[in-house]
Amino acid sequence: MDAYDFRLALRSLRANPMLSALMVLALAVGIGTCMTTLTVLHVLSGDPLPGRSAHLYYPQIDPRGIAGYRSGEEPMGQVTWIDGMNLLRAHRARRQALMSGGSVAVQPVRSGFDPFFESARYTTAEFFPMFGVPFRYGGAWDAADDHARARLVVISDALNRRVFGGGDNVGKVLRLDGHAFRVIGVLGDWRPNPHFYDLDVGAYGVHEGIYVPLSTSQALGMAHDGSIDCWGNGGGGIRPAHDAPCVWLQFWVQLDSPAQVSAYRHFLVNYSIQQKSLGRFQRPPNVRLRSLMEWLDYNQVVPDDVRLQAWLAMGFLLVCLVNTVGLLLAKFLRKRVEIGVRRALGASRRAIFTQLLIESGLVGLAGGLAGLALTLLGLWAVRQQPSSYARLAHLDFAMLAMTFALAVAGSLLAGALPAWRACLIPPAMQLKAQ
Repeated sequence: MDAYDFRLALRSLRANPMLSALMVLALAVGIGTCMTTLTVLHVLSGDPLPGRSAHLYYPQIDPRGIAGYRSGEEPMGQVTWIDGMNLLRAHRARRQALMSGGSVAVQPVRSGFDPFFESARYTTAEFFPMFGVPFRYGGAWDAADDHARARLVVISDALNRRVFGGGDNVGKVLRLDGHAFRVIGVLGDWRPNPHFYDLDVGAYGVHEGIYVPLSTSQALGMAHDGSIDCWGNGGGGIRPAHDAPCVWLQFWVQLDSPAQVSAYRHFLVNYSIQQKSLGRFQRPPNVRLRSLMEWLDYNQVVPDDVRLQAWLAMGFLLVCLVNTVGLLLAKFLRKRVEIGVRRALGASRRAIFTQLLIESGLVGLAGGLAGLALTLLGLWAVRQQPSSYARLAHLDFAMLAMTFALAVAGSLLAGALPAWRACLIPPAMQLKAQ
């Protein structure tokens, strides 16, 4: 692109400001609508743990009775206490964590603050290194603390500010459900979305403020807050008995190579065979070992309405591009005398085509800027919705670049046909028409 073609394109756009504004507006509305929905889809379908997710797996086994058995049926989505502890003690993975969700009463030490309930995660020591959880102060407990049922707690930074006013409060005492716990760690900024490790308590907008050893939560009778699925004579309840035929715990493992994945899958099959021989399992071995992203896909964490809106928005963008094609065709054909003069003076079809595409590209840039403003407005409107994922709707750098790339590419594509049509008319015919 040389300066002469650029000046001609600008002059052409200024010559008919109403038509130029109409083209920019049509493109901007399409880009704004499309990028708003695509940004929401991008945020919700993203990797919650980049760099780690490929090594994290969710094992599934099937401890149910033979009643209702169907070959090929999906196994249970969680594990029983007995199976969870057996898999944990076997320690066939590099790292592993058994966990469940809960809710505890927090009694602030600061005066003027009433007790309140806070979401909690009851888990084992390797939860933190396996998921790469960052710490602002202190650290996590270890396996010995799990066995000792230690009354230790890790808290989020938000809870640290609410209860203690912020700062390093490692070593201080925090009362949970009437019991004294010693704070050993304060988390940094860690808000994985979706809430991949326990989708039963919610996929988005769920962030625990309390983390205590699973063994301690069971010893103190802390309330379970999550999904419970029982069969046979299982009783369920707020906190099922450890020997009840109920699944209510999540179990994650870290496997760093395909060989480890294959070995662990084989271990799950052998474990199911062993438990069947002991009389606990009645069904044939039925196991799954999905990676983190496969687990999210299987559970369809991205709402169907978001996917539908993205498809509808892309269809709307296509309609806007078709309208832009029509407007550009009308504009370029009206310039046939100018094009004929340039051709008669020796300009090639390629030079004319390039000039018209530059004009289309400028429309795309202007449409991209206006579309960006509409996208930001659309994302603001999404954040006002009551959906659990609404506050996540923010434009990152990748989607910002995509906004302009889509606008320019769309305008160039829309301008290619009108520009080619305008170049095909012989110069003599263009001049003779006048």
